[in-house]
Amino acid sequence: MSTISPLLIVISAPSGGGKTTLCQQLLAARPDMTRAITCTTRGLRPGEKNGVDYYFFDPAEFQRRVQAGEFVEHATVFGRSYGILRSELLDKLRLGTDVLLNVDVQGAATIHARAQTEPELQRALVTVFLTPPSISVLEERLKRRASDAPEEIRKRLGVARNEIVQWNKFDYLLISSTIPEDLRRMLAIVETEKMRSTRSTAPEF
Repeated sequence: MSTISPLLIVISAPSGGGKTTLCQQLLAARPDMTRAITCTTRGLRPGEKNGVDYYFFDPAEFQRRVQAGEFVEHATVFGRSYGILRSELLDKLRLGTDVLLNVDVQGAATIHARAQTEPELQRALVTVFLTPPSISVLEERLKRRASDAPEEIRKRLGVARNEIVQWNKFDYLLISSTIPEDLRRMLAIVETEKMRSTRSTAPEF
């Protein structure tokens, strides 16, 4: 009987790069895959459920877990903390489930560094950087969202330039095209990684 080790797929992209859409499409196409649930100190919003949308912690509990080394990655943004629990990843991987994680470039770097000291994470980890074909295309996408002021868009583009130059630190570079094409290529990456000899065991004859 053949066996295949589960994957921990980390997708990063600059703001407006389309990673949220790609993740949604991938989860819909691969019902055997699950997303990693993030922890946060922000309040529960209408319709959200603890343990489904996020794990909601008060600041003291979050900090206690930081000090205990329970997070593989965490950050504080505008006074609210976010993080991924090591147990959240390992528990799902040990069940044989592929895990999908959507993080920024800094978060991906932190997870990659942590995986170097965690054999289970290292064996499962696959990193993908998604980027539009040019800054002008990214600017157009940000403007089309109509959710940010011109000054905010300029700031996002500045951050994006710093993120895009780090593409070669990822296992795969996916230059965004159409939503169906991005999904097709992402599924090809998943299938390729599933067939690696380091993750598979051939059937016995």
